[in-house]
Amino acid sequence: MNYQWYPGHMTKARRMMEENIKLIDLVIELVDARIPLSSRNPDIDGLAKNKARIILLNKSDLSDERKNVMWIDYFTQKGFYVLKLNSKSGAGVKQVNQTIVLACKEKIERDKRKGILNRPVRAMVVGIPNVGKSTFINAFAGKACAKTGNKPGVTKGKQWIRLNKNVELLDTPGILWPRFENQEVGQRLAMIGSMNDEVLNLDELALDTIKFLLKEYPGNLKERYGIEEDAEALQVMEAIAARRGCVKQGGITDYEKTAGIVLDDFRSGRTGRITLEVPEE
Repeated sequence: MNYQWYPGHMTKARRMMEENIKLIDLVIELVDARIPLSSRNPDIDGLAKNKARIILLNKSDLSDERKNVMWIDYFTQKGFYVLKLNSKSGAGVKQVNQTIVLACKEKIERDKRKGILNRPVRAMVVGIPNVGKSTFINAFAGKACAKTGNKPGVTKGKQWIRLNKNVELLDTPGILWPRFENQEVGQRLAMIGSMNDEVLNLDELALDTIKFLLKEYPGNLKERYGIEEDAEALQVMEAIAARRGCVKQGGITDYEKTAGIVLDDFRSGRTGRITLEVPEE
């Protein structure tokens, strides 16, 4: 399956970041904890050069906790301040304020030396579509400041949000698409639901998801569906179909319905807490 992105969107987002970056002190970047590298746009590092940086591993309740630790260590060694959080439940959000103070310590001390007191830190929140930026902003502010939605592209324009006397956030549209040279990045984004399912072959995607689970998380499918895993991925998919009653008239496997169940369970964490990539890759 071929995964494609739209460079026109990236150009618009890049221009917007270039225009606004001079206004801010800190870049807060949200990534999906299940695919911390694949859910980044590498252009952000260049655009945010010389700015304080925080990376938030969002949706960390759905990712492998052992690998969360690996990714925190990886990004910390790269010079980022890093936190894991779950914006929906609010877990980890309270730690963001103190991390902002740490990340902007030099800026705050520089202001004090100049006699500038209590000027709020201006932060830009960035991240690819559907990574949970607006949900994070609302959780951080404790009120509905930003529009949220299940589909990419809900945030349409920039808006300044005064969170408290210490922090102002600049919310920007999540249209800075990842740039990738290989199809594995696109596949990972598709697996977690960050691409439009309508343009994907879901049967094939579900089969690839099963292959990944059989290799990297043996036992998870057995626990979820009560099936044996000592078979090829297609046979495992057919066993899942039989267990869930996804059979058409004449005993024919309903692959489309089965694919929907497999992908929905995988994306929601019902198949277990899964991380699709590790730092060594």
